[in-house]
Amino acid sequence: MLTSEQIADRLERILLTVQKPGRYVGGELNQVEKDWDKVETRVALAFPDIYDIGLSNLGLAIFYENLNKRWDVLAERAYAPWSDMEEAMRSTGIPLYSLESKHALSDFDILAFTLPYESIYTNVLNMLDLSGVPIFTKDRNTKHPLVIAGGHAAFNPEPMYAFIDAFAIGEGEELFDEIVDVYQAWKRSGQNRPALLQQLAMISGIYVPSLYETTYRDDGTIDSFTPLQPDVPLTIQKRIVGHLPPPPTKPIVPLINTVQNRVAVEIMRGCARGCRFCHAGMVNRPVRERPVAEVLEAITASLDNSGFEEVALLSLSSSDYTHILDLIQQVSDRFKGENLRISLPSLRIESLSIDLLEMLRENRSGGFTLAPEAATEHMRNIINKPIQTQQLLDVAGEIYSRGWTTIKLYFMIGHPSETLEDVKAIAEVCKKVLAEGQKALGRKSKLHVGVNTFVPKPHTPFQWVSCDTVEQMRTKQHYLKNALKIPGIKLNWSDPYETIFESLLSRGDRRTANAIFDAWQHGARFDAWREYFNYQTWQTAFTENGLMPEFYTNRERGLDEHLPWEHIRIGVHKSFLADEYQRSQSGILRSYCREHCHACGILSDYRDLRRENPGDAWKCPEVRSSVPEQSVEIQIKAIK
Repeated sequence: MLTSEQIADRLERILLTVQKPGRYVGGELNQVEKDWDKVETRVALAFPDIYDIGLSNLGLAIFYENLNKRWDVLAERAYAPWSDMEEAMRSTGIPLYSLESKHALSDFDILAFTLPYESIYTNVLNMLDLSGVPIFTKDRNTKHPLVIAGGHAAFNPEPMYAFIDAFAIGEGEELFDEIVDVYQAWKRSGQNRPALLQQLAMISGIYVPSLYETTYRDDGTIDSFTPLQPDVPLTIQKRIVGHLPPPPTKPIVPLINTVQNRVAVEIMRGCARGCRFCHAGMVNRPVRERPVAEVLEAITASLDNSGFEEVALLSLSSSDYTHILDLIQQVSDRFKGENLRISLPSLRIESLSIDLLEMLRENRSGGFTLAPEAATEHMRNIINKPIQTQQLLDVAGEIYSRGWTTIKLYFMIGHPSETLEDVKAIAEVCKKVLAEGQKALGRKSKLHVGVNTFVPKPHTPFQWVSCDTVEQMRTKQHYLKNALKIPGIKLNWSDPYETIFESLLSRGDRRTANAIFDAWQHGARFDAWREYFNYQTWQTAFTENGLMPEFYTNRERGLDEHLPWEHIRIGVHKSFLADEYQRSQSGILRSYCREHCHACGILSDYRDLRRENPGDAWKCPEVRSSVPEQSVEIQIKAIK
């Protein structure tokens, strides 16, 4: 393998031949550089998509800052090279390297992948191959890095079981340090690689797939999931932190334009709304909030350290943050006259949020995004999102009347209980929203409509339901395309085959690993990018491995079926998810859990942390919020 000096020398010869060389050089403001030879453990943080997207990933930023605070650890970054850079690297023999020191990733002790979504799985394989690290965990020895992975897609780790040595399940702020500590003790001991994996499996929240075996029945469903050693836990409980640790305050400032050039501060983690389709809302429980003073301190430090002029206050539902008005007011007061833009990813609209709109007017930048998801009471009751059409229209009118010219609506089609009447209602609601804009702004008002197709996700009440067929998706999309050919309305929709692909991988089992490998060998890369995605490649890979895509996509599961991800425990009990599924079939709503505890399981599974962190640390079911009992919510996002 090339030395870091040799890699740097060869890079000079190829950088001017590729798009955006700034993706591959490092040296940004706030980059951390340590002496390679003076640290005990070297960690490569790898994001399996391009620099432009991965640089703003909050999880990677947290681990980068936290690990580099340790005197004995060095953490550096790597991203997936775009196709032109990959070709140049392979032709000149340059391995995938870290941006900071230009060391090959194979030189690191730990190679840690972030898996935010399933469509980057082949990028993981490609990055391993470019790094000179064996793709299959069974082919690695003590000379190779420990390959770990975490993130939202890791809550069903089985499709990637053959490639990842260990999965970190849940929140990694404390877990990552424990992984490093175990690794260091193992390294000093001189033991073999199986010993390392066994010791990692003893850490709460760590799943080592090679220590388990899955068997299948004749009908293709799982028969058993069994530990191969007596001391290996049968289930893996996700890790959570009680109090949210201090947020990172030294954001890396990119050398090129990226998708989000801004400071990002997480104000709240988790969501208590209970939308039945929402994976993030289930796996991120319980709700925990940061104090206003801590958020202000983080914003101030991050702006001072970066020079950014926009701050995003991150959460799944920002207006559920107890002190949101106070926070916005204090941010506005502290940075008055400094041309700071404030972005809120998600707001609930009612009288409280109208006040927020007034506060945000000076940050107005053309548009707002609302996510009603459904347009009929029938579908709203099924997905547990009880938004009345009139309230949506009132909210739209308030936004347009304050000068925002564009509203973007997000809807979802494709649930198996959906009828064509539910789809038709989407078009009617869109027309009415545009009419509200025309009342306020005339022809200046615009409406952008995004129609995504439902994907049943693990660990949600809909994990048992089927996905629409391609023909069903196209029928519904065809209707909406014709019905919304109206001046002022722009419609976007998801490709049906991309939906099928996501459904395949999100609910896959261990048998899909070989299909992922074969798809990569046949050229699958950047499957999240429409210009690269080729469903035929995936269909061929599944067929060649004796798998029927329909088994994973269009099949309804029984409540008694052993699901591939059942050994991963998120704190929300399967019995609660099953009850929610049955309620959805009867169209029965579940109230906001800050108003009434529905015993989802999160409090019982983490009662020790609850005792250690009383009060405002956990804004969980037993804690009442200041939201009125009859309030109804709409999701809103400021477009910047």
